Parts: sequence; C-alpha cells; structure tokens
Amino acid sequence: MSESRPTPLDFPDSPLAQAVKQPLMLGLFLPTQTGGFSQSTYPRDTDWSFEYNARLTLAAEAHGFDFVFSLQQWVQKGGFGGEAHYRENFLDPFITTVALSSLTRRIITISTVNVLYGNLHPLYLARFAATADHIAQGRFGLNIVTGYDAKEPLMFGMDRLDHDARYDRASEFSHIMETLWEGEDNLDFSGRFYQLQQAYISPRPRYGRPIMVSASASPAGFAYAAKHSDIVFTSSPAGAIFEQAITALPAHTQAIREAYQAEGKTPKIILFPLIICCPTREEAFARRDAIVAQADVESIAAYTARHKGGDAHGWKQHIPADRVLGGHIQIVGDPQDVVTALKQLHAAGIDGVQIGFYDYEPELAYFAQAVLPLLQAEGLRI
Repeated sequence: MSESRPTPLDFPDSPLAQAVKQPLMLGLFLPTQTGGFSQSTYPRDTDWSFEYNARLTLAAEAHGFDFVFSLQQWVQKGGFGGEAHYRENFLDPFITTVALSSLTRRIITISTVNVLYGNLHPLYLARFAATADHIAQGRFGLNIVTGYDAKEPLMFGMDRLDHDARYDRASEFSHIMETLWEGEDNLDFSGRFYQLQQAYISPRPRYGRPIMVSASASPAGFAYAAKHSDIVFTSSPAGAIFEQAITALPAHTQAIREAYQAEGKTPKIILFPLIICCPTREEAFARRDAIVAQADVESIAAYTARHKGGDAHGWKQHIPADRVLGGHIQIVGDPQDVVTALKQLHAAGIDGVQIGFYDYEPELAYFAQAVLPLLQAEGLRI
C-alpha cells in the first residue's frame, strides 16, 4: 500500500474535487507547439503563440471545460521538418500553464514535466509547483513523464535509463516532493537516486499537494501512477481508428484500475481524441479527407523515425498515417456522432477527454455550440 497523504480529492472544495463530479471531464490539449498535433498543410489558423493559447484557454473556461493540458517535448533545430517545420517552436509547458492560471478563475491548468532530464531536483520542483499551486489557487497540475525518446536525454548530456528504471527514479522523485509538500519537518533523505539534508519548503500547497497526473501506457507506468497520481493520461492500445480503439479500451482501463486497487485507490482516466465535427457527417468526412490529402509527409517520416527509436509502450498500433490528423483516437462526424463516440468512451472506462482540434479556435466554438448541449442531454455533463 502507498503512504496515506492528503490529495486534492480529499478536499471537497478543491478544483479537482469539483471537476471529477462531471460524469465526463472535458479538457483541451493546447497547441503550444508549431502544428499542434496534426501534420498536415491544409489551411488553418492554429498557432503555438501564448496569445493564441490564452484565447483558447479563456474560451474553454467560458464553455465550462474542466482543464487545459500542455505538452513537453525536446526537438532539434527545425523541429520535425516538413513544409510546416512541425514543432519547431515549442512553449515551455510549466511556464505557460502557470501564466494561464493567472488569467483564469476556474479552469485547471496541467503542465507536463520530465523529471529525469538535466539536473532537475525534487526540492526545486516541489517549490516551483507549490508556488504555481498558490498562483493558480489550487488549480495547477503536474503531468510527470519519464521520456521515451532515445535522443532527448543526449541534449542534456545523459544516457536514457531503461524503461522500468525510469519509473523507479520518478517514483523516488515524486515521493520526495510529496514529503516536502506535507512539510511535517525538515527532510533528511538518502535514496537510490537523490540525497537531501534538512530540506524544507513553504508554504504548503492549498489542498495537500498540487494535482498529480501521469502519462502512462505500461504496467510500470500504471504502478507509478497508482502510487502518486490522481489522473492517468493514457493512449489507445489499438491505434487511432475509433472502431478499433473502442474494442481494446475496456481491458486497458481495467488494467489501470487494478493497479490502483492494489494501492487502495480509484483512478481518473483520460484520453486524447482529435475531433473533426461538422453540421453533417458528409461535411465532417470531407473535411477529414481534405486534411489527410495534404499530409506533411516529410515531417511524418521524421516523427515516425523518432518514435521507432523510443521505447514507449503506448501507441504501438499507431501508424504514420494517424499523424496527419493526430490524437490517440480520432472522432469524425456530426454533433450526434461525436456525442455517441464520447458516450462509448465513457462506457469503456474513460473518465475524461482532453480534446484536440485541427483548427482550434473555430472548431472549439462549434463544439461548444453544437456538442455540449447534447452531452448535457445525455447526462455526460452536468
């Protein structure tokens, strides 16, 4: 069993406790990098800039979304290349989400942080995150990742640890932060990876600790998440095509729940769908086909090569063509089609979705206008 420490879910008035009251939590996966999540040159106005992402976040909050999420990745000059220089510009997710939290009043902001790169120390991140938690008034979350790519650690002058060893180190890192956030006394700690003498941070986070998230798709990842995370951000084990994913997800989400049950806990599981929604099914599929027809083939090839050099357990069944639209799964159709798909995801054990769009601003507005009322009618949103 894991150590019993207070989490945001133990406080009925915490932003996370309010968010999980929704039958299906809604999040927005922000395009804080060039090209967002879709490798196509079909025209759009999606932009990586802070100003653009601030507009999206404020709109998502106004529409009642529960959280926004920001990605972390380290790429070389030119990003993944191609006509659009995919992911060449990349806002730091920690700084971005903290800044967004100061512009908003209700929505949760979640930052992805790789805790194993460079000389990042748990004492530093514990103070950074506690400060972010106060700026956000309890609406700040850390998505802890360990890095699957073979090249990223080289940028930091490091070799990549083995897959499961990375989670061992991340678990020690998170344990130290949790002890510091609890703040019962100065901390002396001598572990396998970290040593601290008389370490302390103050003030305490507002609701026990910041919200903790884990992006996981492996048994080692699920075990880490069960010890440390409120939310598991997972991927489809059967690729991005919805009809294939929906058959594989129940067993996948059950494996996550069993890992949490071993720790006496219950997870909240979220997934990333890329949604193409239009007034009619025919329009939605025509839009999808137009986006796919202008695939940025060069950047897709570069991204695929990078992924093959990694050791991630997620996305094993994803194929290069999935990258044109992006997303862990893809939902295409009219508003009722989208609601039906989200309802199926919920039945398959998914507690929330962080949605991506191709052209974010107008498509988010249309989703709010056409889909949200139907989700409420179906009882998926309160």
